[in-house]
Amino acid sequence: MWICKAAKCQMMEERANLMHMMKLSIKVLLQSAMSLGRSLDTDHAPLQQFFVVMEHCLKHGLKVKKSFIGQNKSFFGPLELVEKLCPEASDIATSVKNLPELKTAVGRGRAWLYLALMQKKLADYLKVLVDNKHLLSEFYEPEALMMEEEGMVIVGLLVGLNVLDANLCLKGEDLDSQVGVIDFSLYLKDVQELDGGKEQERITDVLDQKNYVEELNRHLSCTVGDLQAKIDSLEKTNSKLQEELSAAEGRICSLQEEQHQLREQNELIRERSEKSVEITKQDTKVELDTYKQTRQGLDEMYSDVWKQLKEEKRVRLELEKELELQIGMKTEMEIAMKLLEKDTHEKQDTLVALRQQLEEVKAINLQMFRKVQNAESSLQQKNETITSFEGRTNQVLSNMKQMEESSSLEKELKSEKEQRQALQRELQHEKDNSSLLQTELQQVKGLKKELRELQDEKVELQKVCDEQEQALQEMGLHLSQSKLKMEDIKEVNKALKGHTWLKDDEATHCKQCEKEFSISRRKHHCRNCGHIFCNTCSSNELALPSYPKPVRVCDSCHTLLLQRCSSTAS
Repeated sequence: MWICKAAKCQMMEERANLMHMMKLSIKVLLQSAMSLGRSLDTDHAPLQQFFVVMEHCLKHGLKVKKSFIGQNKSFFGPLELVEKLCPEASDIATSVKNLPELKTAVGRGRAWLYLALMQKKLADYLKVLVDNKHLLSEFYEPEALMMEEEGMVIVGLLVGLNVLDANLCLKGEDLDSQVGVIDFSLYLKDVQELDGGKEQERITDVLDQKNYVEELNRHLSCTVGDLQAKIDSLEKTNSKLQEELSAAEGRICSLQEEQHQLREQNELIRERSEKSVEITKQDTKVELDTYKQTRQGLDEMYSDVWKQLKEEKRVRLELEKELELQIGMKTEMEIAMKLLEKDTHEKQDTLVALRQQLEEVKAINLQMFRKVQNAESSLQQKNETITSFEGRTNQVLSNMKQMEESSSLEKELKSEKEQRQALQRELQHEKDNSSLLQTELQQVKGLKKELRELQDEKVELQKVCDEQEQALQEMGLHLSQSKLKMEDIKEVNKALKGHTWLKDDEATHCKQCEKEFSISRRKHHCRNCGHIFCNTCSSNELALPSYPKPVRVCDSCHTLLLQRCSSTAS
């Protein structure tokens, strides 16, 4: 607790000292600028000291940010916030980033201060920072100068610098390695040269200078401590390097001994290699002979391979042409698939109508087949009766011949005559019946012709049915191929309409009448809301924005869309 209070007191003293130092630096800078005609350059000593004091003010209370390289404590981080808060400062930020000689954040911060002073916007930019203290808390401690009232006072003091014309050259300036040390001699001389004024003001200036001298001593003591720590670390590293040097000398001696041994081994290897070279020369002669023999075969193989390569190149060119054709056909297929997707819904309705027509044709065929069977059975019965009547007439004729031959008995002859007359009557009746049967037989022949015509029509209808079934199979194949693209279209319709397109497996009952779906009660999607309804609940058709032709919609969507159309028309 006591340490925290001491730290806060120290921060307050530093704020007060920096505040007095800023007042003195701005005062001296304005006085010197008035004497020079309000135009300043980079070599002006009071201007350089002003930037040093400004840098110390911006560094006061900065939080230390740790990274994998080390600790970072730069005042350029808060200055980068000005670009976000004030768009006018974007030119300064881009020009600072485009300077190639700046490699550190400190150099970029100094260049930013130079450019802001030349634009006469330094006070405005710092005022934007001080007004947004919630953003500065990321970079500064709560007791920092920019977080307290002294920051606003410094902004007010900086307004007076807008009367100056600063012509500063950033090229060639080593802003990264400059040491920001305050030269108090300028301000001590200024106190001695002040003419007029009150004695009390001089005393306060002297006290301010004393406080800043103490501040300078404190900074120097901090730097001395840091240098002492660096010296200790360097001594430690030096001792480690000496130990590594002694170890390296021992390694050098061992390596020299190994080198001597390796030289001896090298001589032995050289002698062995000379012997092996002589042997290899003899072997190479034999290999050359074999190489000359095999070279001819290789040349022939090379020529064959070169021919094959040319042939493969030609085939490859042909394949590339075919690939281009396939790509063109693919694009055409995609366009055709899009057109098919538009026609699928219409074709589904036509398929339903065709199936109904097929069922009606089948029923008519069954009726005609039954009529033909009945006609054939009646024809067979009539043929049997005709054959029976012909047999009876033959018997009567034979009896008449026998009666004519026997003329002995008149009574029998009369009776036979009477019988003959009766038979003639029966024969006439049978002839009439046979004529009727012949007319019926002609009618049966006409019925047979009609049956043949109906059979021909049946064959033709069967062919049409087969063709339609084949077309249905092809349509099923096209529908299965375009199913994936239909899913993409459904997703697009979801995004456009804001409704979910239900799958067929997800719905077992109608959305409106809640009746269960079956073979007779088929499922139909509403193209507006995406839900599934039966045929009676979704028999309406309307033109939607995503479908130029009239499509199926449910009853509720139909009424809702009609209301919208009536409201827009009114």
